[in-house]
Amino acid sequence: MERRLWHNHYETGIANNIPEEKLSSLAHLIDESVHRYQNQEAFLSMGKSVSYGEIGKLSDAFAAYLTNDLGLKKGDAIAIQLPNTIQYPVVLFGAIKVGLVIVNTNPLYTSREMAHQLKDSGAKAIVILDNFASKLEGALPELTDLKHIVTTGIGDLLDGAKGHLVNFAVKYIKRMVPGYKLPGAVKLKSALKAGHGQNFTRPQLGPEDPAFLQYTGGTSGVLKAAVLRHRNILANVAQLSQWMSKLLVLGQETVGTAIPLYHIFALTANCFLFFKAGGRNVLIANPRDMVGFLKEIRHEKITVLTGVNTLFNGMLNHKDFDKVDFSRLKLTIGGAMAVQKSVADRWLAKTGVALSEGYGLTEASPVVAVHPFNKKVKQGSIGLPLPGIDVSIRDDAGMEMPLGQAGELCLKGPNVMAGYWKDGELEPIGEDGWLATGDIAYMDETGYVFIVDRKKDMILVSGFNVYPNEVEEVIASHPKVLECGVVGIADEDSNERVKAFVVRKDDSLTVEEIRKHCKKSLTRYKVPKLVDFRDELPKSPVGKILRRKLK
Repeated sequence: MERRLWHNHYETGIANNIPEEKLSSLAHLIDESVHRYQNQEAFLSMGKSVSYGEIGKLSDAFAAYLTNDLGLKKGDAIAIQLPNTIQYPVVLFGAIKVGLVIVNTNPLYTSREMAHQLKDSGAKAIVILDNFASKLEGALPELTDLKHIVTTGIGDLLDGAKGHLVNFAVKYIKRMVPGYKLPGAVKLKSALKAGHGQNFTRPQLGPEDPAFLQYTGGTSGVLKAAVLRHRNILANVAQLSQWMSKLLVLGQETVGTAIPLYHIFALTANCFLFFKAGGRNVLIANPRDMVGFLKEIRHEKITVLTGVNTLFNGMLNHKDFDKVDFSRLKLTIGGAMAVQKSVADRWLAKTGVALSEGYGLTEASPVVAVHPFNKKVKQGSIGLPLPGIDVSIRDDAGMEMPLGQAGELCLKGPNVMAGYWKDGELEPIGEDGWLATGDIAYMDETGYVFIVDRKKDMILVSGFNVYPNEVEEVIASHPKVLECGVVGIADEDSNERVKAFVVRKDDSLTVEEIRKHCKKSLTRYKVPKLVDFRDELPKSPVGKILRRKLK
């Protein structure tokens, strides 16, 4: 395979590599943007707006509290379990400024899952939303390293009476805050008050210092932490900045952030990228509340929107979708799961803007490939590798595959993690620096990469490989289908059988209709033997359909 042939198909003016990074750390990035865009709006959440200057002062107050009151120091781990509210960037930026290592924690975790992550990371502190605090209480007996707990209500940083009303409604009307007892816990508002106006010592931070222990299913499917250094995130921000340089206008973009900021895609592509660019970030605390989500962005004149296939599909199928002002929208990117053609086609028809599929993984901080924005989207492809990223398609023996032939996607670049966190130590990815992603892919003659499927999700039917993405794409194109998921289940005769789980858009849809529809586009062994209709499918907080739960 010709090396780096994708460079030949970059937009004119896009360099093959990113320039040498002038920022020494993420703290440096934050300080630069606060200074440059002081009076501009940085974040908007539930009607509350904060400027760059205000977010700088609030995060300074929290940084002072962390060091002066709690005694935390550079290299200590702090867990954050918050949705997309103003609290998240305040806590995140404050912790980064004093050199803490961030452990983003999924709010949907059970006490057992929370205990595993907090123990494994050695977190000494946690900032947690009241809604999830009861689960932390259940995990506490196992958390000997955890010394400090900071809690917050969802309305705590909203203005005046509104904050109290929101907290009252969430706790007493919606009953979303189970009772809990966390001895010694401090409210975030009290912590900010204590740190306000205090000086704090900033540690010397460099590009090689760890910034995040970002937990992921990993390329093996086992939950573990990718060690992301400051330079890894900065590199990916630089790669994305260069890729979008002809599209984005510094200080003038409004990005819709429905993906949780604790997810690596939103963390890099929405939070850090647009904070560096002086963007305005509209934070959506609960994108599953489609009525509330569409209402919140209705008049915000979003210029950039990131999401997942299920989010865009849900938007398109909602009665309020046409009320949203998309007149300034110029970029829509789908990540975390495959973008289905039926969804992409409808999005383009409705908004006039192509839904570009991107690809990334936590271990790469995360974005690896995106479509050029001046060319027609090559349907089914994840686009071209970003500047500075090297890609290789390899067989099981590690040999590079010819163009057009599928193998495991491997990659290398400044955005790739240092390694995994194991038993309190860094486990490097290997001397050669190549990361095997666990994804099956091929590259065409123009350098565009196509993901066939996850290696571990591949279904083996009588010796033939069946990739769930392909079957899902066909089923989703049926006009009576809302969404679907495909898995393999054990079968004595053929090793595995293909099973589809389908949410209907039209209740008249039958199993036979689906099978007949599939037979038009799929060879016999790929057609689902079993079809199970469901009211909903299990999803991650990002909205990605969880095949492992379907199994």
